[in-house]
Amino acid sequence: MRTPAYRHFISFATITSAALFLTACGSGSGGSGGTDASGVAAGSDGVPTTDVVSAVRKDDSAARLLPAGTTRLTVAVSVGGTPPGTTYLADGKTLTGQDVDFTKAVAQVLGIRLKVEQASFEAILPALDSGKYDVGASNFGVTDERRKTIDFVTYINDGQGFATRKDSKLSKITDLEQLCGLNVATSAGTTFEATLEQNRHVCADAGKKAYRVQTYAESSALWSSLQQGRSDIVMSTINGLRYDVAHQEGLKFLNEYHRLDVGFAFKKGTKLAPAFQAAVNRLLSDGTYDRILKKWGTTGSAIRKSQISPPELKN
Repeated sequence: MRTPAYRHFISFATITSAALFLTACGSGSGGSGGTDASGVAAGSDGVPTTDVVSAVRKDDSAARLLPAGTTRLTVAVSVGGTPPGTTYLADGKTLTGQDVDFTKAVAQVLGIRLKVEQASFEAILPALDSGKYDVGASNFGVTDERRKTIDFVTYINDGQGFATRKDSKLSKITDLEQLCGLNVATSAGTTFEATLEQNRHVCADAGKKAYRVQTYAESSALWSSLQQGRSDIVMSTINGLRYDVAHQEGLKFLNEYHRLDVGFAFKKGTKLAPAFQAAVNRLLSDGTYDRILKKWGTTGSAIRKSQISPPELKN
């Protein structure tokens, strides 16, 4: 369920102010949480709370790449998913998630303040072009279509996958023709929806009944649709699906379908990209990057170096 929007003004220049962004995210946070086998602290709601970024320091060489006079940026995040996506801790106020940690760490490397605003996933990219936001940080996959109007700075590799109920006879999906005649649930405004819409013809080409694309703005509604039988299969992020399958009964992960680089999103032609790229590469070199992925259980999504708007991965 989505939570009402909160706006945050956060300084990442110091440890004290940085903690405001992820309240109670230190390894010594209170509550009835504990530590899992990997040494990652978790809150009472099971969401990881280990502080993996507050020790990050400003890197002057990276900061010098920012446009002159840049001290604060507005970043848009989409909230309402499940980890590793952006969500709230049990207090209903504290934002957390893999994208949150990366955004916080990059801001500390660059020594800037962020105004964080919540927005629907499908609204963020168009709003970058209008200047409403400076940065989008919500697991945006880098596609050739998006690169026409958006610049990206990559920080992980995720992509598209499938999951379904354990009692389903569906198995590995290697061709969308396998979906013909099925109800496919996915999130609105995503690469998953675009992929499904662009390939509707495969069923007609094969003389089969078309699949039906069911889009949802909230992950809770998407999973309810699957669990209650209104949908036959879910298409979503690889990392998100693995998390949900591990934390919900009666589900199974089918397979990865298409890997994509994921990046911070900017208006086309942005001058912020070199600084963000340098910051991500700094996190890769100082060990922070690995700590973030370990915290969220996404070590399989590691990249070797950050890139600016690379071509879409073909696999």
